[in-house]
Amino acid sequence: MLGKELAKILAEKGIVFRGTDREVDIRDLGILRRYASGEKIQWIINCSAYTAVDKAEEEEDLAHSINATGAGNIAQVANEIGAVMIHISTDYVFKGDATFPYLESDLVNPQGVYGRTKAEGEYLVINKCPRSFILRTSWLYGKYGQNFVTTMLRLMKERTDITVVADQIGTPTWTFDLATVIISIIEQKYINYGIYHYSNRGETTWFEFACEIQRQAKYLGLLTHDCHITPISSEQYFSKVKRPAWSVLSKEKIIKNFRINPPEWKMSLSFFLNELLLNEFNIKSISSNK
Repeated sequence: MLGKELAKILAEKGIVFRGTDREVDIRDLGILRRYASGEKIQWIINCSAYTAVDKAEEEEDLAHSINATGAGNIAQVANEIGAVMIHISTDYVFKGDATFPYLESDLVNPQGVYGRTKAEGEYLVINKCPRSFILRTSWLYGKYGQNFVTTMLRLMKERTDITVVADQIGTPTWTFDLATVIISIIEQKYINYGIYHYSNRGETTWFEFACEIQRQAKYLGLLTHDCHITPISSEQYFSKVKRPAWSVLSKEKIIKNFRINPPEWKMSLSFFLNELLLNEFNIKSISSNK
């Protein structure tokens, strides 16, 4: 989801890059070294991750091999070839019981396999590649993969009633905004490496997020019938791992150091839904012209 967004923007900016998928297995240090051999690589952006939060409880070894070992391998190769690494992490490294936006310096205390493996990945990246940036983000959505927004739109089209958790608070983040920040870091060539937080501005619950998706989508005509949204508690939502009740990240450090202005989450959602509408319109236009 994020990798494709990055590739699109890099191509539009004329920045030379090469994207890889599973053909370059980050779990294998030898494969990574051979891939990087002879290449003039200045930056490595690691968007790969095992992100199935519930399934990770059953596949801990696989999650660890990607989120921890794999991230550490990339960091080691980056250090060996003198490249700078940008690594994407998550709000799940925190316990999620705070009442104030998490700072980069706050103690990590992950509650499940996914969070633990991502926290270990952060540790390995920092220790194996001092020239690295770690970007923690939250509630990511975009057009290149399944996510909360696209899932809600699908369910609202299919059903007349849905339930959404109302006691978990965080900030949605559009992949376009995060990708833009990543490229800004590269272009500014800022050398104050370390951990940074980035999400859109503001805070909301999953329930309120769903209601806003519905409101905007109905206004744009992406939804044509009503769907009742019922708020439920985390206890009423079956999950193998406890989700963070609080996932709001402080952006003050990245705002100060990189002079960026994170958009408010409702505004970014509007841009995203308009993009979906335009894509839907283009598809219909192509179909009608056949």
